[in-house]
Amino acid sequence: MQNFLLYFYTSLPFIVVVLLAVLAVVGMGVGMVWPRFLAYVYIAVFFFRNSTSYGSLATMGTPGVYSRGSGVLFFPLLLWCMFGAWCCARVSASFQRYPAPPCNLRPWFLAWLLLLGGHVAVGMFSNVTLAEVLAPSGFSNIIWMAPLVSLMLLSFRTREHAIELSRFIMLAGLGRAMFGLARWAFLGGDPNNVYANMNDIKIKLTFFDINDSLLCTIAFAIAAVNLFQVFKNKRSLFWTAIDWATLCTTAACIVLSYRRSAWIGFVLAFLIIMMRFPLQRRIHMMALGAPVMGAGLLYAAIKRLGHTKGAGSGLSSLFYDMESKRFGAESERVLELKYALADFISHPFTGIGTWGRYTGYQHISWQTGQDGGLFLHSGVLHIALKAGLPGLVLLGGTIWVFTRFARRALRTLPPDLLGLATAGAAGLAFMLPDLLVGTPFPQVRTTQMLAICLALPYVAMAVASAQPAVQPVETRKRRHVNLVPAHV
Repeated sequence: MQNFLLYFYTSLPFIVVVLLAVLAVVGMGVGMVWPRFLAYVYIAVFFFRNSTSYGSLATMGTPGVYSRGSGVLFFPLLLWCMFGAWCCARVSASFQRYPAPPCNLRPWFLAWLLLLGGHVAVGMFSNVTLAEVLAPSGFSNIIWMAPLVSLMLLSFRTREHAIELSRFIMLAGLGRAMFGLARWAFLGGDPNNVYANMNDIKIKLTFFDINDSLLCTIAFAIAAVNLFQVFKNKRSLFWTAIDWATLCTTAACIVLSYRRSAWIGFVLAFLIIMMRFPLQRRIHMMALGAPVMGAGLLYAAIKRLGHTKGAGSGLSSLFYDMESKRFGAESERVLELKYALADFISHPFTGIGTWGRYTGYQHISWQTGQDGGLFLHSGVLHIALKAGLPGLVLLGGTIWVFTRFARRALRTLPPDLLGLATAGAAGLAFMLPDLLVGTPFPQVRTTQMLAICLALPYVAMAVASAQPAVQPVETRKRRHVNLVPAHV
């Protein structure tokens, strides 16, 4: 018996390797036939796995799924798995002679790749290691957004697939919101509570990670369009109940996150959703929904600021931590931005490189032991600092081409696909505050969630163009909604 146990434990590494090889073969087989199943598994990781332990009181932690493998593979193993899924989807599409759907983001992502290649070349001549050049503290995570957008376009090919995807997102948002609310009500809320654990703001919250609120927002958008658009598809009582449950729980979860960027982003997303409806329906929704949402946000803001020392009064109290010498260490956020802006002004055309550290980062407490750009509280300034004006041009151009496409999609999509495209546009609107004063680009989860939002309008338009919906003549003549999708 002892010999058997000895042989068993000795052979465990080989057993694991064999199982991984079998799993890889099975995964490739599934990906060749049903690539969307691999996409679902990959997307589910980002929907349900937290990406940060910042703010937690736990003294020990293990590397998360979003960073595992980075030291050896340059990028996390999770991203390489996604790249493998994309390869399967690409081969599957080639065998089935499925043309790649049009996407005006491709030239811009190619330009991002060329820009990163330029930084790699300069780094090699500057004796900078490849690992430092490709570190997530630069802008390499933006490059990895492209294969995920392409994977989703290649995987969800039919109208049924798109509707299935919208239901998956809505159910994921509902499940995540219910988990957050139950934990908030009975288990003290998110343990990664920066406000209570580090800033002495005695509140409990649903989710500190902005990506959980982003998931709730895109699920909210799908549910709202399903419920309130003028032309509704026949939906069962079950899915109508799911829509209402998603609408209520996701909104409550975002409000109880107590994050100002989430509150402001949710208002922006709500405005995007409102624009999908005719004027009369907007007035009804504003009359019914705006007071409830406004009252909830006002109550949450008063409760949070009421527990904040040195918050001042009036509207300025909402931004108490952006004023120097206002609230302990958080005044360092202003100093951090000043240091980074000074370095950008010194290197406006080239930036300081993906591997660079802004001058004076040692004076910022949360940068201790970290790359100087890892927690820079401005996504726009992060790109400007690392990549200079070329990076800013690419960032602005990427947002501009997506906005143009999304506007056309939201004006032309049929009712059953409108929610999916609206979710993508609303998700990007939700993330605008985080782009301005948050840390989106060094985070794998955030950039991949942004890629999911980018892909949704393109998936909806590709499906609508391939399979136009047949609508009654009198329906097509309505001016406020054009139900016949335009050819991409």
